[in-house]
Amino acid sequence: MRDYNDLVKIATSAAARAADYLRTAVRPAWQAWTEKAQHDFVTDIDRGSEKLIAEALQRAVPGSLVVGEELTPTLVARGDVVWIVDPLDGTTNFLHGFPNYAVSIGCVVGGALCVGVIHDVTRDVVYRAWSGGGAWRGESRMSVSAVTDPGRALIATGFPFRQLGGLEKYLGQFAAVTRNTSGIRRAGSAALDLAHVAAGNFDAFWEQGLAAWDLAAGVVLIREAGGRITRPDGNEDVLDQGGGGGGEVVGGNPAMHEWLLNLLREL
Repeated sequence: MRDYNDLVKIATSAAARAADYLRTAVRPAWQAWTEKAQHDFVTDIDRGSEKLIAEALQRAVPGSLVVGEELTPTLVARGDVVWIVDPLDGTTNFLHGFPNYAVSIGCVVGGALCVGVIHDVTRDVVYRAWSGGGAWRGESRMSVSAVTDPGRALIATGFPFRQLGGLEKYLGQFAAVTRNTSGIRRAGSAALDLAHVAAGNFDAFWEQGLAAWDLAAGVVLIREAGGRITRPDGNEDVLDQGGGGGGEVVGGNPAMHEWLLNLLREL
């Protein structure tokens, strides 16, 4: 069994390497963007970032597996140590020069999700957490917010863009949350949204159409910061939802998670 603190250091180093690469990368012209699915872009920069991460992780932990969004998305996540990697979460933001994108690395050991690192590339801020070790922003320990009144709450979300079949359902959810809270934010990086929930900047979060690499690191951050993140039915296993961007999650501090879960169930 690997030491979780050792694994978080390895993930932090690999994420920093990728963040350095992304900061110096030249954004390609729009004609060079590849659309791997509707409205879901990928470039050689995403692939280059993932290659750097995979090399660093597997060099540090020989025999470990890497499940990455760009190069190995169909790899079955079985093994003693499995890394779940999004080499550039917020690709569309990156391509447009909007400064909100991240590198996200989660780690599963013996079938249990235990480590999460999210590196905010443009701000050069590192969020990290490991089972039993708490959640940290740099050297400061994080905790979810204490807000319990929905009318005072700030909620993060992500608009459906890959699978538009759920758009009408989402619009109903959006209207209900808007009517009952102080505001909604959609910044375009699920990983960073989850990090901000763990840091207490957002009180809750919900989104459709997420894949394991969107969620893995942020799940560890939120839970170690004292929050909850589940499927809409309350199931804690948010990673195993069929893959391919089919996952729905609701997260937040305990009070706001429960409130948002109940609100969405009524719709």
